[in-house]
Amino acid sequence: MSDFNAQAAAAAPSGQESSAAFRPAKVTAVPLETIGGWIGVVVPGASAAVPVTGISLNSRAVLPGDLYVALPGATRHGADFVSQAVDAGAVAVLTDDAGARLLALSNDISVPVLLADEPRSLVGRLAAQIYRSRPDDAAAPALFGVTGTNGKTTTTYFINSLLQALGRTTGLIGTIEILAGGDPIPSLLTTPESTDVHALLALMRERRLDAASMEVSSHAISFHRVDGVVFDVAGFTNLTQDHLDLHGSMEEYFETKARLFTPGRARTAVVTVDDEWGQKLAAAADIPVSTLTTGTPGPDVVAGRTAADWTVVNPRPRGLGTEFGLRHRDGTELRVHTGLPGSFNVANAALATVMVLAGGTAAAEVQAALDSADPFTVAVPGRMQLVATAPAAVVDFAHNPDALERALEAVRSPEPGSKVIIVFGATGQRDQSKRPAMGAIAARLADIVIVSDDDPHDEDAAAIRADVMAGARQAKEHDGLGCTILEVFPRDAAIRKAVELSGPQDTILVAGRGHEVWQEVKGVNLALDDRVELRSALTARGFTILDEQRIES
Repeated sequence: MSDFNAQAAAAAPSGQESSAAFRPAKVTAVPLETIGGWIGVVVPGASAAVPVTGISLNSRAVLPGDLYVALPGATRHGADFVSQAVDAGAVAVLTDDAGARLLALSNDISVPVLLADEPRSLVGRLAAQIYRSRPDDAAAPALFGVTGTNGKTTTTYFINSLLQALGRTTGLIGTIEILAGGDPIPSLLTTPESTDVHALLALMRERRLDAASMEVSSHAISFHRVDGVVFDVAGFTNLTQDHLDLHGSMEEYFETKARLFTPGRARTAVVTVDDEWGQKLAAAADIPVSTLTTGTPGPDVVAGRTAADWTVVNPRPRGLGTEFGLRHRDGTELRVHTGLPGSFNVANAALATVMVLAGGTAAAEVQAALDSADPFTVAVPGRMQLVATAPAAVVDFAHNPDALERALEAVRSPEPGSKVIIVFGATGQRDQSKRPAMGAIAARLADIVIVSDDDPHDEDAAAIRADVMAGARQAKEHDGLGCTILEVFPRDAAIRKAVELSGPQDTILVAGRGHEVWQEVKGVNLALDDRVELRSALTARGFTILDEQRIES
């Protein structure tokens, strides 16, 4: 691993430092009796007056005045850590029957304990009320939520950039970082826990931000991380194979996403209908929906379906990106440009534009911002991020079959004799069925396929690579492909190999990890940033690298 990488990988704030960074400076105390009333629990005696000023699921993130919610975990129950939470300042505990039994076996707990059958399902609503994150009687930032398999991160960055071009002060909650009007906070989850989500929304309200964009993952919906949040505009990108280790089937995956498009979670929506799932969602949603079709390749269009409200028209290359028209069924048309490559970024830019329009901004005002600021040419960390141009060296987060295929198609140069070299792997302890599929896609669309490690987690890295290699080799043999397939590990060595095999006319795509700066192996986080490793390898070979860019925060 390069020295540059070890120096560049910085730990995200953790524990109380992280919790404090997420919270508003002032929270009006809520009596424990009131909290009990919200969840149907009687709080007797002197405990009724205990003042609560925060809520936490993590004993290490507890601040004085918190209600500590002790939930069952993968290996331990949160009740095992009540003593640490109380030592940190927790003034009360909410737990389930299993937690109560554990507490009964431990030393006396000096704070009140509330019991509920399913406390996790209560946390979002409690956090919303304790922090008053989006109260009915006070102004709050306009909230844009984006869900879908691919494109969530880029679309939220595009929304953020367009809103800034419109003169709004903005916040952002997502996979890469959290922006709440201060210094960026590195993210640990695509969507934080509900306690942090509501604290952040309250912080944004306290800092008088005008609007915020948030990625909403299927995990967030399944695990109640956005409970108590009502989005002003919800957006849908697409649905392709991913996360089936959690959801079991595409239908269940869809149903989870669809829960965002209900009156209790969103006021209005924009749905991309390029695939059958988008069409199904637009038809089933219980809130007002604007539909968008972008021409991005997807499943066959359903015969006879109603034309979309907004349509991408006349896309044409401009530099590395694309300029296109965005036409409404009433004849209104906007001129849009994105500097990021790939048809999927046309889809992301179109969705961001229509979501901002759906939020109430006039088309003329949006057009003026698009013309003056070129907001969709913003650098999105680890999303089709260009590191060098000769060879073209790109880092992308593509980590499922659909995203990998689109990324490989996007980076293919028309230059005769140019090669596409890909470095990628698959994540451990996730949907295993996508591994050979990704290997096959790489073999069909790249000239040199270098299979390496992604995040093995607790799974055997060699076994993961073998699954990917099997798919690549089978596709090569079955289709008579001329690609070269290599297995190189660790990942930094694979990146160096890709650079070694490249010439100035070629393209290197390092896929799967994007912005991530840690690689988890057997519970140990190893510093590893694909962008840093790629820059280091290119520099060592004498190639010129581009200056780093990032979104303004």
